[in-house]
Amino acid sequence: MPFMKKNSIVLLLGLAGFIVMADNWVVSPILPAISQNLHVDIARAGLLITAYMIPFGFFQLVFGPLADRFGKKQVITFSVAMFALSAGLCALGYDITSLAIFRALTGMFAASVMPISLALIGDVFPVNERQGAIGAFMGISFLGQGLSMAIGGTIAYFLNWRGVFFLYAIFAFVPTVLLIKNYKALPSEKHPDSKIFAPYFKLLSTSKSLFTYIVVLLEGMFIVGSFSYAGAFISKTYGFNYFYIGLIMTAFGIMTVIGGRLSGKIVKKTGAKKLVMIGLLSASAADMILYLFGKQLVLLVIGIALLGLGFIFTHSTLLMRATGFAQKARGVAMSLVAFCFMGGGGIGTAIGGKMIPIMAIDKLFLVYGVALAVTLLLSMLLINDHLESKAKHN
Repeated sequence: MPFMKKNSIVLLLGLAGFIVMADNWVVSPILPAISQNLHVDIARAGLLITAYMIPFGFFQLVFGPLADRFGKKQVITFSVAMFALSAGLCALGYDITSLAIFRALTGMFAASVMPISLALIGDVFPVNERQGAIGAFMGISFLGQGLSMAIGGTIAYFLNWRGVFFLYAIFAFVPTVLLIKNYKALPSEKHPDSKIFAPYFKLLSTSKSLFTYIVVLLEGMFIVGSFSYAGAFISKTYGFNYFYIGLIMTAFGIMTVIGGRLSGKIVKKTGAKKLVMIGLLSASAADMILYLFGKQLVLLVIGIALLGLGFIFTHSTLLMRATGFAQKARGVAMSLVAFCFMGGGGIGTAIGGKMIPIMAIDKLFLVYGVALAVTLLLSMLLINDHLESKAKHN
């Protein structure tokens, strides 16, 4: 059976990831327009974000086992096509209820892209090439997140909020067509006897995998939590519109692309443990820069960029580690990573939302910067404990 070139697979999956990650954040800048057009208050319109995030988080756990059982390329091709259709339906939402249902469908199918793509990369790339491939995929994907507000704000400015969803649907059909076109050339394995939820308990029963998922949860809480409010901080501090805010926040996405390309080379020289430490240290330093020097535009951009670099160094290394946990249930392993990361991001964002009304928004970065430093120390302790216990066991 013919196979696509490995780098082409990363680009194809990265394109799907780019669109999905951009869609994750697209509602925020157009929420006031939706509120006004559908004649609901902004608080009720904000439920659209919840309607998307809940199925997006839960179905991270579902699509991995489905991909292991029925085949990764089969499931992701179907899901990306349904994601495009659901995004198009959002453009037709006639009231807040119908729009919430369509956003829930979009979130459900969007949940498939990250875990299945990472599992496919784990199948295609040998261990010595896997870190660079994962880094490249994550960099392309999170560039979409960095550009999302600028993209959404620009489209809404020239068209309207319905135009945003309509064009996202068109964008999503591009990877759908490419997946269908290259369907026979994509590698895929099926494990019909795989269970749905039992592998999760097995993954969490060993200290090595449990440690990884704990750190993924914490990095999601504090890195995504910081990034979630960076746009609000820029708006409050500088009064920029969403287009300029989006441009500044692309520094995060650009550095994930650059860092993703570098991570594979760096990990060969430093080892995985040190690269995780470097990543968490960079993210902590980024938050401190935003807290101390965020009112200076150049340093603000440096802080946003350093946050992206810290994220990609940490996350790509943890993902690479997780791809080795269960070869026959790799979809499950990556689903649990995605669930922990997105769930952690949701928790961190929610905690930040409670903190901001009682403290200045810049102090959020101080708190999360310290929390990332504690995560760094905790990671060092957990890794050492794991190595020591393994040595004693041997």
